[in-house]
Amino acid sequence: MSTLSFTSLGAAGTVTGSKHLLERDGRTLLIDCGLFQGIKNLREANWRPLPIDAAALDGVIITHAHLDHTGYLPRLIRSGFRGPIYATPATRDVAEIILRDSAHLQEREASLANKHRSSRHDPARPLYDVDDVEQTMDQFHPCRTGKWFSPVRGARAMFRGAGHILGAATVEIDWDGTTVAFSGDLGRYDDPLMRDPEPIRRADYLVSESTYGDRVRDDADPAAELLRIITDTVGRGGTVVIPAFAVGRTQAILYHLWMLKSDGLLPDVPVYVDSPMAINAGELMRTHPSAHRLDAARTDEMFAIAEYVRDPEASKAVSADRRPKIVLSASGMATGGRILHHLQAFAPGAQNTIVLVGYQAVGTRGRSLGDGAQHLKLFGDWVPVRARVENLHMLSAHADSDELIRWMRGFEEAPRRTFLVHGEPNACESLRHRLDHDLGWRASIPKQNQTFDLS
Repeated sequence: MSTLSFTSLGAAGTVTGSKHLLERDGRTLLIDCGLFQGIKNLREANWRPLPIDAAALDGVIITHAHLDHTGYLPRLIRSGFRGPIYATPATRDVAEIILRDSAHLQEREASLANKHRSSRHDPARPLYDVDDVEQTMDQFHPCRTGKWFSPVRGARAMFRGAGHILGAATVEIDWDGTTVAFSGDLGRYDDPLMRDPEPIRRADYLVSESTYGDRVRDDADPAAELLRIITDTVGRGGTVVIPAFAVGRTQAILYHLWMLKSDGLLPDVPVYVDSPMAINAGELMRTHPSAHRLDAARTDEMFAIAEYVRDPEASKAVSADRRPKIVLSASGMATGGRILHHLQAFAPGAQNTIVLVGYQAVGTRGRSLGDGAQHLKLFGDWVPVRARVENLHMLSAHADSDELIRWMRGFEEAPRRTFLVHGEPNACESLRHRLDHDLGWRASIPKQNQTFDLS
């Protein structure tokens, strides 16, 4: 019988760059195709060619639209991939927003590098451009959850809801009688916006994320914590700045602010959403109502509490206004985007507060803030951080260690082997220990480009 093999080309021993390869009899299937983010040597890996022939790849399956799971797709297309890309309909639509934004940012950064001659390369070029994204979107094949589809000869696959963000899914792949399940990124249970992760009943092998495999979040009420921070900051005459992922976290925070306002608790200050991508992503909640918990009326009420900033000049005006307010802006790890201008304006003020609400990868400004940095490098200058920094882990969209174990208990029998990816070394090892202790499961932590025989 032919051998099925599994190789992790990314997110092995780190959180970003998810790319997982299944191969049998010369046929190849890639599950997720994300960008590396964070420290410089990880980002530089995006420029190195993959150890596979993109043109010979038979297909790609995408679990959800975040950049660390989709952001390498246009580069794959530029390298010659012309096959189908399978995703849920909502993931396809969210990916279009994220990838277009990514291409625009890269084109802009290359243009600025050429203008200021700040790159080692002459001329500086983007990793990919908008034309590559156009080609990428043409290759998407939307597939509904709960329905089998055939991504490659001899295999069938099915998406199931994963929570996390709009459209996110787990995927089960049955290839000539061997079943491999991929968790993608699992969301939280009892989330007010996203539905609970759906169980998978059986698989011969499981590839699971482990982002928060080394921690259990506290039970603090996120709305109460936000209210405490906002009330204290406004009382000092300050502004609350929230670096928030445009897809998922921005909408979740708006939900909690809406609930506080409905109860008459939210201080009477403006709420700004300063991220065109977040605004567009919010509109997709109306387009895909079955992908979340809110009905149309409640969705409209939630979005009505904020003012939406599209124009760059209006964004600058928000930064220049020193009156108390709440500003939600991307990117969530403060790696780029309009949030940088707001941090430049508000980080030096002791009356202000910066609130971190999602996972912060090593090497990002968000991680530096969470680790207590007293200065941030912004636009070539070191800016002092005198603002208070709060880290609300309970607002992350990732399942914690208990929730990962809870989802795995949905398997009716243990997989032959579980591979832990999408986690920093401590998180992977901690979750591996819990699988052994709590479930009696055999788990491995792949190294990048390490191949496993799934016979």
